[in-house]
Parts: sequence; structure tokens; C-alpha cells
Amino acid sequence: MIFLCITVTTGSLMLWMVSFIKTPVGITPYQPVAFTVSAGQHLSTIAQNLKDQDLISNLIAFKLYARIKKATTQIKAGEYEMNTGMNPEAILSLLISGKHKLYRFTVPEGLNMEEIALLAQEAGLCSRQQFLALCNELEWINQFEIPGTLEGYLFPDTYFFSKETDCKTLIKKMLSTFNKTFNEKWKTRAKEIGLSVHEIVILASIIEKETGNQKERSIISSVFHNRLKLHMRIESDPTVIYGVSDYYGRIRYKHLRRVTPYNTYQIDGLPIGPIANPGAQSLKAALYPAQTDYLYFVSKNDTTHQFSTNLEDHNKAVKKYQLNQ
Repeated sequence: MIFLCITVTTGSLMLWMVSFIKTPVGITPYQPVAFTVSAGQHLSTIAQNLKDQDLISNLIAFKLYARIKKATTQIKAGEYEMNTGMNPEAILSLLISGKHKLYRFTVPEGLNMEEIALLAQEAGLCSRQQFLALCNELEWINQFEIPGTLEGYLFPDTYFFSKETDCKTLIKKMLSTFNKTFNEKWKTRAKEIGLSVHEIVILASIIEKETGNQKERSIISSVFHNRLKLHMRIESDPTVIYGVSDYYGRIRYKHLRRVTPYNTYQIDGLPIGPIANPGAQSLKAALYPAQTDYLYFVSKNDTTHQFSTNLEDHNKAVKKYQLNQ
């Protein structure tokens, strides 16, 4: 009789535990819940917080289940994305997995390091100052075999990071995406046209800033390639703007005359480094320019450009589209 009672009691306990771990607390519609486990937090505190946020119904049952699963030391700190439709079994499994809640971080094409640093700060990933310090820390950058700063190599894309992501991890992910995009085929192509990877990145950054029109990127690239072959200065306004600190929306003659390592009106060849972080399409355009004889272009103020093969026609286009003459 005693054995039978023990067996019945044990069986009832097991059924109760199975029912507990398989049954969610919430009723439909289920509500999303952001749940955080702090470093070193005790199981009792975690269980209490789960109950306070209506994710479990029984503290003792959850702690007992965690001990049965030998999970008391396996729960990982971090922020988790849960919902009130999750049962205790799924909740504990998630806490053990360490699959933290991820936040979207989108970097548009054509931003410079300063602008990306501000985005990272606004997203709560790291401070602007810390981001820029790493982008300019040459000793740290040397491991990536990138000449100069990281300008040009912070690849534009949509990334997903947890709140625990540090600044170095963020930057390394962007550099890794650049390396995956700039593959061996592109490296071979750069050699074929007589340019280094860094020179392609510089040229692509200029193309990126000159136009957002996908159809014109390769044509604008051809203008720069043609001018470089003829040893003409490429005379790109965005390179001037990047090199000055007193630009307020309108480029002036004083800017054009100012000698900086970026002012392509004043220096031969390409600027000393990239002026932005180009996307894949601008990199491709730099590698595969259209076959043209164009040497000039001017904005038509409608996202397109007028291209010319000689200065006379270019001056006419400037009068028409920029001076309204």
C-alpha cells in the first residue's frame, strides 16, 4: 500500500511537472516581452522576474525544472525576446541557448565614418567617440591590411546585433562584409585595370557621392577612368567637400582653391583616401566602367547628368543646367 501511494504520488508529480512546462501562462493574443538576465543573476531572481513579467505561473516549479535540467549555471546573461505564448520549457531552452534579442542596424551607402559613428551611437551600440577612435587607430587597423583609416571599408548593409555587442565586434562585422563582397574575382579585375584594391575603393567612394542613379554609375566611372588615363585632374566636388571643415551646403571658389590631400581640383590623380563608404554597385562601377569617350559631366538637377566629350560642350551644358542661360 505504501509503495502504491509513493508510486501514485510520484506519477502525479511528474504529470504536474509535464503540464507546467508545456503550458504557457498567456492567453491569445500573445504579447511580446523583452526579458533581461543580468550577469551573475541567481536562478531565484530570474524566476521571480519571469513571474513578475507574466511569463511563468509558478516559481517553485520553474526552479525545480531548471535543477532537473541541470541548467542553474547554464543560463546566459543578456536580453531576450520572448512572448506570453511561450511555455516554461521553451523559456528555459532560450535562456540556455544565449540567443539574444537582435536589433536592426542599417548603414546606407555613401556615409562617411563620422556619420556611421553617429548612427552606431543612436542605435545604442557604442559611443561616437569610441567608434571613431577605433576607425583611426592605426595599430589596430594594421591587422586588416588596410592602408590609412577604415574610411571606405565600413560596408553599407543591414546588420543585426544584440545589446551586448561591443564596438570592435560591430566594426569587424562591417569589414568582414566588405571582404566577402570584394571577392577574388574583383581583386583580379582590379589588377587587370592597373589599380589596387584601395584605389578602387577610393574611386568607388567618389562615384557613390557623385550619383545615386544606378544607371549612371558606370558612365560616371568611365569619365574618371578616362581622365586618369589622360593625366587630367578628376575635379570632383565631393572630394573638395570632404577635405574642408567649413562647407555649409554650397561649394565656393575658396573651397576649390584650397589645397588639401582630397581636393582633386588641386592634386593629380586620386585623393589620399576614400571620401565615403561605397556600396557594392559603386565598387562594381569602379571596376567595370562603361566604354565611353566622356571627360565631363554636369548635374541636370533631376538625379541625372549631361555628359560631354569636350570642354566646349561641357561649358554649354553648365550654362544650360546650372546657370539657366
